[in-house]
Amino acid sequence: MTKDLTNGNPRKLLWQFTLPMFISVIFQQLYSIADSAIAGRFAGEDALAAVGASYPITMIFMAIAFGCNIGCSVVISQSFGGKRYKEVKTAIFTTLISATIISVALTGIGLVATQGLMRLIKTPENIFANGALYLRIYILGFLFLFLYNTATGIFTSLGDSKTPLYFLIGSSLGNIALDYWFVAKLHLGVAGVAWATFLAQGIACILALITLVGRVKKIPTEGKIRIFSWKMLQRIGTIAIPSILQQSFVSVGNILVQSLINSFGSSVIAGYSAAIKLNTFAITSFATLGNGISNYSAQNIGAEKIDRVREGRKIGIQMGLVLALPFLFAYFGFGMTFLGLFMKADSVLAMKTGQQFLRIVSPFYLAIVIKLVLDGMMRGAGAMKEFMITTFADLILRVILAFFLSGFFQELGIWLSWPVGWVVASGLSVYFGQRLLQRLGKGAPE
Repeated sequence: MTKDLTNGNPRKLLWQFTLPMFISVIFQQLYSIADSAIAGRFAGEDALAAVGASYPITMIFMAIAFGCNIGCSVVISQSFGGKRYKEVKTAIFTTLISATIISVALTGIGLVATQGLMRLIKTPENIFANGALYLRIYILGFLFLFLYNTATGIFTSLGDSKTPLYFLIGSSLGNIALDYWFVAKLHLGVAGVAWATFLAQGIACILALITLVGRVKKIPTEGKIRIFSWKMLQRIGTIAIPSILQQSFVSVGNILVQSLINSFGSSVIAGYSAAIKLNTFAITSFATLGNGISNYSAQNIGAEKIDRVREGRKIGIQMGLVLALPFLFAYFGFGMTFLGLFMKADSVLAMKTGQQFLRIVSPFYLAIVIKLVLDGMMRGAGAMKEFMITTFADLILRVILAFFLSGFFQELGIWLSWPVGWVVASGLSVYFGQRLLQRLGKGAPE
């Protein structure tokens, strides 16, 4: 099933297209939260801290997969919107071949560097062994993670947001069931959490690739299709490489912040780990809306329908604010209740740490969601320079302020850096987004 986003009511199309993506996020974050929750509830606070300590490193690998997802998605969406179906097939096969080679290489590098990375972020000795074990198993499954995310990007670029949802629902429910069985019943601790993710992600990846190949064969084309093109890889790389760099630098920034947090001990690490999982749920939901706007914008730019891009921006911001309000209400007002999913009541310092973080950052979801929607539009147009500027502004401010303010306010100073970075970056996104629309109106997307 493919969907043309260049015709029809934009508001209705965007809701229909992004709703399955939102549901996907719910299930994706559900099993991510389950990893930490089951580890914390059944294996203890140190197990929760061990999973959380390696989280910024795993996000580097996710950043690379996500960057590839964005690169192929924009190029395929533009070709699909312009009805250039031979280009679509060439882009898809080129992406899959490249993604396989890259993921195998990164798996080898990651396995060799595991302990060094854990030392780099100053992981406390009492959780070091478990944290390194979790990270090693996670890296073993990177091939599945990478190819699954790539397949998801291809499905959505063809206007199909439902098929990835079905795979993700199955993967998430399977992951949670395996988490509980391995940790609560077999008492495998942190290793059980990691193997559950490995197995669930692997099965979802294989099924997604089989379905994708069958779907691509049904796209009508005439003549011979090139299954690999260096020129196409260059086009994809023009979008993917800045996205990978952007996401990777964000992850490096998170590693620096994590190393700072690690200096405050395992209780603060555990509280932050729980809170950042909840925060990631919100941010990933906003980013998913941005991805929907990206595919919508790319298809309409490919079809040279700029007025629809402009209307999509307005609708996207409205949708984002509607989405942000429930997260703000839940985390600011009932943070302790959600943190209780991860920890027992006697983890007093950890619970207090998590609540403090959520109450500081959640009001500013109204700012960051606007940034992520406009970033999606910029990615869809291939305006990667502006996209990177806004993201680096957020990252650099947050990292610098985290180190500076923590010297005065301890861990509280780290949490205060989030709102500043978000507000400044959002302002930049509004400015660059408006400039982009003016250029598109004149027929100059670059």
